[in-house]
Amino acid sequence: EAADKYAELEKEKATLEAEIARLREVHSQKLSKEAQKLMKMPFQRAITKKEQADMGKLKKSVRGLVVVHPMTALGREMGLQEMTGFSKTAF
Repeated sequence: EAADKYAELEKEKATLEAEIARLREVHSQKLSKEAQKLMKMPFQRAITKKEQADMGKLKKSVRGLVVVHPMTALGREMGLQEMTGFSKTAF
C-alpha cells in the first residue's frame, strides 16, 4: 500500500512540476507585453549623462520618448545596463 501511495504522489509531483513550468512561461510572456512593445519601437539608444541631467529638454525635443531605467522592474526584465530611450523617431 505504501508503494501505491508513493507512486501516486510521484505522479502528482510530476504533473505539478509541469504546471509550474507552464505557468512560469505564461508569466514571462505576460510580463513582457510592455517590453515587447518598447523593443518594437524603431529607435533605441542609451541616454547620455548630459541628457539625463536635462530630461525635460530631451523629452520635449523627442516626441513619444519612453525612458527605461535599468533598476526598474521593466529595465531588469529587459536586461538593460544603462538608462535607455525608446522612440518612434530618431533622437
